[in-house]
Amino acid sequence: MIALPLIVGMGGINAAGRTSFHQGYQRIVIEKLNQELRRETFVGLATLMNLVSYQNDQLVDADGQAIAPSEIEEKLGQQILDGTLIRKIEKNHFDVDATHWQQKMTLSPSGETIVFETSKRKLPAPLPRTWQITELEAGKVKVEIPGDLDITHDGYRDNPIKAAGQFPTGFEPANMYNSRYQPRGLQATIFGATDAIRSLGMEWQTVVDKIGPDQIGTYSASVAGQLQEEGFAGLMKSRMRGGRVSTKNLALGLNTMSTDFINAYVTGNVGTTFTASGACATFLYNLRAAVQDIQTGKIRVAVVGSAETPITQEIIEGFGNMSALANEEGLKKLDNSDTADHRRTSRPFGQNCGFTIGEGAQFVVLMDDALTLELGARVLGSVADVFINADGIKKSITAPGPGNYITMAKSVALAQNVLGKEAVTERSFILAHGSSTPQNRVTESLIYDRIGKSFAINNWPVAAPKAFVGHTIGPASGDQMAMALGIFEHNIMPGITTIDKVADDVYAEQLDIRTEHYECQPMDIAFINSKGFGGNNATATVLSPKVSLEMVAKRHGDEAMASYQEKLTVVEAAQQAYKTQINNGEYDLIYKFGEGLIDENEINITETEMTLPGFANPIELSQENPFKDMV
Repeated sequence: MIALPLIVGMGGINAAGRTSFHQGYQRIVIEKLNQELRRETFVGLATLMNLVSYQNDQLVDADGQAIAPSEIEEKLGQQILDGTLIRKIEKNHFDVDATHWQQKMTLSPSGETIVFETSKRKLPAPLPRTWQITELEAGKVKVEIPGDLDITHDGYRDNPIKAAGQFPTGFEPANMYNSRYQPRGLQATIFGATDAIRSLGMEWQTVVDKIGPDQIGTYSASVAGQLQEEGFAGLMKSRMRGGRVSTKNLALGLNTMSTDFINAYVTGNVGTTFTASGACATFLYNLRAAVQDIQTGKIRVAVVGSAETPITQEIIEGFGNMSALANEEGLKKLDNSDTADHRRTSRPFGQNCGFTIGEGAQFVVLMDDALTLELGARVLGSVADVFINADGIKKSITAPGPGNYITMAKSVALAQNVLGKEAVTERSFILAHGSSTPQNRVTESLIYDRIGKSFAINNWPVAAPKAFVGHTIGPASGDQMAMALGIFEHNIMPGITTIDKVADDVYAEQLDIRTEHYECQPMDIAFINSKGFGGNNATATVLSPKVSLEMVAKRHGDEAMASYQEKLTVVEAAQQAYKTQINNGEYDLIYKFGEGLIDENEINITETEMTLPGFANPIELSQENPFKDMV
């Protein structure tokens, strides 16, 4: 008997908004929400974007005037809609209409030499042998160069790629805690991990006190690391620009840092720490490790996620030069227009010309089924398993291959074995990778179509989050997870509203790909799929909260479920209080810089256990020989 990893918390941020309590999902399907949910979504986004704030027990606008929740959509609604989802890249990232670069120039003397004056301290070392130096007053020198001089000079160019899935306009995680010269991706990590943990409806210490210190795990990564000036960008560019590399650039740039920051500044975890990077499947790679550790009993609680903020001119130029991103000329040709629509750059399974980069941080909290009942945690879903397979021999390292056929087939087969054929054929749906490239729309749809035929699945619903939030790289499958949990909660299937119709070369005979959001029946199973380049393929089988609780009830019995329901009432009240608090913009990010340091002199060790100061329970040391049949 293996433990069932239940999803009991979710948090994060992407272009649609906050992840907890489905705010981002609700922004995507806002046209289909009832009035109460619509109002809640606009209020939460307005405070997140710093358009309104909560002061003296009321909401006030930027001018300090009181504004009722019912007035926010009328007064600020369009601004909120315009400042979320994919849109033109804003200047807090860089200026896409005047992108800074260095132009090479060769200067030639108009007479016998090139002559200029400079500070003696600014002379290069070693001095070029042809330079002639004459010392002047006040520490200056005259330089004469009898020949050409190669230099670079500041220049600006019109960037051919102008749109991205950015955090909502006005949202600045750096201002929400003492961010201490940290890269944007780590700021987003602190926000996302806090959001996920606060969404539990119980104090983190309550969780820690129920289990051993080593029964908690953190699983997270980014793909490219932190490429802002505070991280690897500063490391790579500072000396070339005449500056100095800081003491933090290297460490803060590492792709392990999202895991490390959660352990060190959010949870104080001393249990498992894990980082796996697998291109676009990175979130699922880390989810698989956590799921397996919970199933085998190595841990009982996991914080799982990924954070990436790749909207930099270097990353965009890199993907752009691979012809991977949707650019201005391609979009104009698609629409037969003189202008590009920056709201519709990502068009999965439609006529498209490349993907759109995005930034995001996505985290979930997992618990085993027994601990979930003991704590009364609210169940959002469960993860039956995550499958990962490579592509075999390739020509191009970025080309797709057979690995995703394997992961999808295994995932569907598992769901059918667990819940039966009818659940799969009638109440399952796909959260597609849906990158919005011409190659992806053909190869990914063919996989679904063939598997649909093999398992007799007709009209298989397909949703594609990248149409709305872009491709966030590491957290991309976390965006898919957030959408799946939103569908389970609200029974609204997001259509791909950025396309006019499904492209003619898409294999859609078995699929249901729509261009409008629609109400759907309660669903049992979500297949979260990722086709990462390099051969990083992964698919997760995610079960609905209803199905998950039915499975838990069968294992643990009526008495345990009755006790659970009593505890759940308290938890849900605490969740509602947190939801009200953050919708009012009262974020209280967890950032325990130097708080609660463990005094290693206070660690007690025996042959059977170890106790750490600050932890209620000991770490039990192994008392069994796992290889007793071999020695």
